[in-house]
Amino acid sequence: MSAKAISEQTGKEFLYKHINTSAAVQNRFRYATVTAETDWDRLTQEHQWLLTQRLVVKPDQLIKRRGKLGLVGINLDLQGVKDWVKSHLMKDTTVGRAKGVLKNFLIEPFVPHKQEEEFYVCIYAVREGDIVLFHHEGGVEVGDVDAKAQKLTVAVNEKISEEQVKEQLLSYVPEDKKGVLASFIVGLFNLYEDLYFTYLEINPLVVTTDGVYVLDMAAKIDATADFICKSKWGDVEFPPPFGREAYPEEAYIADLDAKSGASLKLTLLNPQGRIWTMVAGGGASVVYSDTICDLGGVDELANYGEYSGAPSEQQTYDYAKTILSLMTREKHPQGKVLIIGGSIANFTNVAATFKGIVRAIKDNQEPLKEHEVKIFVRRGGPNYQEGLRVMGEVGKTTGIPIHVFGTETHMTAIVGMAMGHRPIPNLPPMAAHTANFLLNASNNTVTPANTRTASFSEPKTPNDVSPAKKSKAGLPAEAQASSSCSGAKATTLFSKHTKAIVWGMQTRAVQGMLDFDYVCSREEPSVAAMVYPFTGDHKQKFYWGHKEILLPVYKNMADAMKKHPQVDVMISFASLRSAFDSTVEAMQYPQIHTIAIIAEGIPEAHTRKMIKMADEKGVTIIGPATVGGIKPGCFKIGNTGGMLDNILASKLYRPGSVAYVSRSGGMSNELNNIISRTTDGVYEGVAIGGDRYPGSTFMDHVLRYQDTPGIKMIVVLGEIGGTDEYKICQGIKEGRITKPVVCWCIGTCATMFASEVQFGHAGACANQASETAMAKNQALRDAGAYVPKSFDELGDLIRTVYDELVANGTIVPAQEVPPPTVPMDYSWARELGLIRKPASFMTSICDERGQELIYAGMAITEVFKEEMGIGGVLGLLWFQRRLPRYACQFIEMCLMVTADHGPAVSGAHNTIVCARAGKDLISSLTSGLLTIGDRFGGALDAAAKQFSKAFDSGMLPMDFVNKMKKDGKLIMGIGHRVKSINNPDMRVQILKDFVKQHFPSTQLLDYALDVEKITTSKKPNLILNVDGFIGVSFVDLLRTCGGFTRDEADEFVEIGALNGIFVLGRSMGFIGHYLDQKRLKQGLYRHPWDDISYVLPEHMSM
Repeated sequence: MSAKAISEQTGKEFLYKHINTSAAVQNRFRYATVTAETDWDRLTQEHQWLLTQRLVVKPDQLIKRRGKLGLVGINLDLQGVKDWVKSHLMKDTTVGRAKGVLKNFLIEPFVPHKQEEEFYVCIYAVREGDIVLFHHEGGVEVGDVDAKAQKLTVAVNEKISEEQVKEQLLSYVPEDKKGVLASFIVGLFNLYEDLYFTYLEINPLVVTTDGVYVLDMAAKIDATADFICKSKWGDVEFPPPFGREAYPEEAYIADLDAKSGASLKLTLLNPQGRIWTMVAGGGASVVYSDTICDLGGVDELANYGEYSGAPSEQQTYDYAKTILSLMTREKHPQGKVLIIGGSIANFTNVAATFKGIVRAIKDNQEPLKEHEVKIFVRRGGPNYQEGLRVMGEVGKTTGIPIHVFGTETHMTAIVGMAMGHRPIPNLPPMAAHTANFLLNASNNTVTPANTRTASFSEPKTPNDVSPAKKSKAGLPAEAQASSSCSGAKATTLFSKHTKAIVWGMQTRAVQGMLDFDYVCSREEPSVAAMVYPFTGDHKQKFYWGHKEILLPVYKNMADAMKKHPQVDVMISFASLRSAFDSTVEAMQYPQIHTIAIIAEGIPEAHTRKMIKMADEKGVTIIGPATVGGIKPGCFKIGNTGGMLDNILASKLYRPGSVAYVSRSGGMSNELNNIISRTTDGVYEGVAIGGDRYPGSTFMDHVLRYQDTPGIKMIVVLGEIGGTDEYKICQGIKEGRITKPVVCWCIGTCATMFASEVQFGHAGACANQASETAMAKNQALRDAGAYVPKSFDELGDLIRTVYDELVANGTIVPAQEVPPPTVPMDYSWARELGLIRKPASFMTSICDERGQELIYAGMAITEVFKEEMGIGGVLGLLWFQRRLPRYACQFIEMCLMVTADHGPAVSGAHNTIVCARAGKDLISSLTSGLLTIGDRFGGALDAAAKQFSKAFDSGMLPMDFVNKMKKDGKLIMGIGHRVKSINNPDMRVQILKDFVKQHFPSTQLLDYALDVEKITTSKKPNLILNVDGFIGVSFVDLLRTCGGFTRDEADEFVEIGALNGIFVLGRSMGFIGHYLDQKRLKQGLYRHPWDDISYVLPEHMSM
């Protein structure tokens, strides 16, 4: 949602902090909040003015007309305020149809004033700009301000002046107050713009000789502008509408939503209700709520919510477990039902999201059975067959009644089944996988192009297959014909020759467009290039049917436009932060006449600026917050229409006779399905987006459809909020629209709810009676549009109107011709389980694919919770198991004692020389590590192997020493250049004390110490050094800690695990030496001559 109401306190805080005006704003920051937990003594210490001034107290819970409701205490002292709060606090109160509890109050100084000193001011946003309303008589009895107030319209990108305000708003204001009011209103408007308000009302605004007083205030801000206004807003809390509690589960889902690129919404309506929903899609979620209410379930509907935008399996699991937990807290005598519904997804992998839901069902299966929950599922989209299969399977394994349906079932049919209004059919087994749709029954690899590029209902002409002639770069002939001036927009947005630039590295969407092009028998791909500013210019590989092609990717849009003048469409996958700038840049190029903006969450102020610029330049904008649009046989935007299985099932590879426009992307795909089953198919379809101010309106597209000969009937799926649908009514009444229009506005349930509910789309909220879905449906019906009784009957009505057009000869259905086959991508075929291939790699220590990192089966959160430390992590990654605490400590001690041994050893020396040669950290570290071997550092493995072999063979220590001497081999791990039996290595001593205290057994260490006694008797420096000690102790650890078999322990020694300890530990020291040399700014190292013996051959010296 974009426009969100804020508390009066928050609104006033913004105003007092940031308003810039010469008017003297009084009582700045003089307000105090009271709740049930308030300590009055502390409150008066923080706000001492409470003790000395007369006061006003009122609830601050988004309640309108508090004065008329008797919910304002006026001209009270502190004790009077306490008594007033006590009489109202935590009391049930009814406001309109909403029942709620008063629990948050605002105390402010009382301002004595006269009635003629009260004024009314309000600023609110509309598509074309902002409206400033002003009335010279403010207060409780202000009445119908829309009819009475003076009005000033401020167009987008324009400012207001004090002169304008005085002239257009203050004509009934006394002269002595005009200057103060004009300055304040200009400051207020600038504040409204700077802080991205969408609504700001002050009533009354009091102006006395002392200055300006803001008595009562109501405001909404554009929550999507958080990334712009965070420094000014701070952390804003958005209170729920009065009558609806703020539940912690709602806050939890809101937090998930904020951290996700997907959309996750939850509103609890009646936690004791028996009907719960878990619906995918902002539009579909409204349709399901409508249907439940239409069938009499409004009092039993427990929640509203939606998940969309391809949430991950883990995110879907978190969402589902929250709903399942909520619905199994209180039993219902009739049991409960859960409706897991959705339209046909465009790009969400249904199987992946359903896996999350299935996990949640399994985890909650006992409570679900105890509460007698029945589950009804209907879904379509990518991989939906697998999703439905696993959902049906979990029903069988858990014993929970789960009824599963796919696209063959009308979207909302499961609501009637769940509520007992229609029987549950026994459906035949569904198709096993998506690939069934890819099989070409005719075995034709190519279908003649002209059979699928003209409408089914219009005659074929040679022009249908000839390339469009262009007289202007990037502007199709059709568009030129329909645009007589620079500001006029094209009637035909897309043709079979349309070329697009895609902004963003959206390879999956681009491949989907190319596959669509191929099944439509386009001669060339519709994507000419991509723009991605985060890499240099390069080529990206894609498939065109069976062969691979390369598409150019440009860092700069200017280069892409210059090199591809035939491009006239830009599809922007830019993020909500960068979409505005990239769209404005695209509109600088005259060749662009259509821009699709996919991003959701673009601030409304940015959208309105883009709309104004587009109108000036004759550019059609589709979006923001849209999946795009599709013109069968010609062009599709991004992920519109879903994957190939749905393209083929809905016959989107060739045009039909029906055009549609909707707000919702998911519902547009549902319309593809409905229209393909009830008519000869879709001619064109556009989802204008769910924001309050879409770049193009319903009427823009309906008029295009009216003027397009191939379109014989029009379908409009409207929505609660806004007034665009009334323009369609006007067009029908005036005769501008003559083709049959089938229309339904979703959101009819809103008027049945006691408190306001913000639906999934930002624009789906009625601010007045005329914006409700019921009012718009009735107006459309009265105007002569075909309006069904409910969404359930939409498909039947479309069929009826279509059949009439066929009967009177307006539509002549053509013979169906199958499309060419397109090979399935390997990755998708594997996802569907159609193929198998040996993996290039195998791993058993780590898995990064899920919601959190897994080390050898242990989640990273558990690693930290158990405080396993570096030793524990090393145990998981190296040895694939949890080691005892003492073993983890021993590993960490080994890393510490091997971390460094001074700059003179070969590894450190190499690192230092490399660092001083100007090399980077990685090169310098690698140089040092490459010296590790049997002579330096690599003795751990060798010592472990030599001592183990001798001990395991039963060889006495003396025999072992003698044998090594006889063979002429060094005993690895014995001997030290500096340390001796008389000057022991404290590193060894520290480790020995720990091992003797904590290890269950030290047989091999004891054996090595016996060998040390023999070698030191010959020479005192032939001690068991730190490498040897760690090597033999590690063997004891592996053999006796209880975590390994003897064979496993020996294998780890054999494959070099012990040397890893030295490599890991000494890397710390090498990095230290590198950083030390850089910090000391040491120059290039050159070895001194006097430290080199130059020994030349004798004949050379002569």
